Amino acid sequence: MALRNAVLAALLDGEASGYELAKDFDASIANFWMATPQQLYRELARMESEGLLSARVVRQERRPDKRLFRLTDAGRAALREFAAAPPKPGTVRDELMIKVAMLDDAEPGAVRVHIEERAQWAGAKLERYERLRGRLLDGRTEAEHFREGERVGPYLALLRGIAFEQDNLRWCELALSVLDAREAATMRTAPAADEPAGGEAPEGEAPEREAPEGEAPGGPGGDANSRERRAR
Repeated sequence: MALRNAVLAALLDGEASGYELAKDFDASIANFWMATPQQLYRELARMESEGLLSARVVRQERRPDKRLFRLTDAGRAALREFAAAPPKPGTVRDELMIKVAMLDDAEPGAVRVHIEERAQWAGAKLERYERLRGRLLDGRTEAEHFREGERVGPYLALLRGIAFEQDNLRWCELALSVLDAREAATMRTAPAADEPAGGEAPEGEAPEREAPEGEAPGGPGGDANSRERRAR
């Protein structure tokens, strides 16, 4: 799939500026197809030169003029051709999963931070998706939107994005709970830093000899005070 197909699909809702398209990508399409604003602007210019889009300039007071893009007949035909072609199998390229796979031979604390950041990212995206869901439903229930909505495609794609981030969040919570449990188990079994291993005497100190049965501590004669008392 090329970036232009995502742009064509985004413009099905009507004309939009490059800035508005960039926001739309970040809120929804970015979950399936990543693009920076710079890539998006370059692609818009190419698509306009190829006749897939047309643009009009809107004059603005106290702000730069903006260009609004819309689909041409050629753009709609290209989008229908793309929709009819079989999609390529989906692939996942996630750097975090490589770090997690080598967790046992790396620094767990660093990987934990990455997982926590992923959980925060997923939570923030879910909040944006829920706001977008509210705008798409526009006061209708989900069942009403499926039955009466003019276009259900964007909403179905949004539901997939919501499910994806919910699954990300559940996985992060599981991974963090596993790391917590393993860390707690390690702390319970590790010897204290000042505790001699195996009951050995500290370095430089002779081990105390256990007195035979019937013999006072300190040797056959007992300690010094005991010997002095017997001498009297």
